[in-house]
Amino acid sequence: MPKQKTHSSSKKRFKVTGTGKILRTQAFKKHILTKKTTKRKRNLRKSLVVSAADHARLKQLIPYK
Repeated sequence: MPKQKTHSSSKKRFKVTGTGKILRTQAFKKHILTKKTTKRKRNLRKSLVVSAADHARLKQLIPYK
């Protein structure tokens, strides 16, 4: 059976932890930053764990990560 291909954009956007959880970056941090407060921008730097509903789908996209 042939190998699965990793989804190219997904491997750049998601990171897998040692325990198997998938981390993602938060949205709304790329542009129009002048109207956002410093506190809000600072909190958007943090990574979040992907929701359980999306976990199985993402494991198919990044099988070898």
